[in-house]
Amino acid sequence: MQQLNFPAYSFRFKNSENKAYIFDEIRKKFVVLQPEEWVRQHTVQWLLQEKGFPKSLINIEKELKVNGLRKRYDIVVYRPDGSISLLVECKAPSIKIDQQTFDQIARYNMVLKGELLMVTNGLSHFFCEMDYENEKYVFLRDIPSYTRYFKS
Repeated sequence: MQQLNFPAYSFRFKNSENKAYIFDEIRKKFVVLQPEEWVRQHTVQWLLQEKGFPKSLINIEKELKVNGLRKRYDIVVYRPDGSISLLVECKAPSIKIDQQTFDQIARYNMVLKGELLMVTNGLSHFFCEMDYENEKYVFLRDIPSYTRYFKS
């Protein structure tokens, strides 16, 4: 798999029926290793190891309804009170991050109401904070670590 713009992490792999699998420690199972999954697993490790978010607050690939359509988000990080602190949209490295990508995460976030958004293709990462009062997002250089974010 392609080198990504994340620190190097240690992953568990297996091969079965001519397919490569990677172990997802959030879902506690092996999943097919596709380019988007490679980015998703790196993002999860980055959230756990670099940002210090507890594994228990991270959720992956759950269904939500957007305008009556069934969609799946990539990663959600909850606050201890159950509200959503971070919504992450992962794309394969070959997918360019553009306005369509931001429109997609914005549509998901209209339902989920997260405070922070992250969009990544593993090579480029974008971070935003929601400004619900003015109905826009404000770009950030990074997202705060878990301990800094939940100080208050």
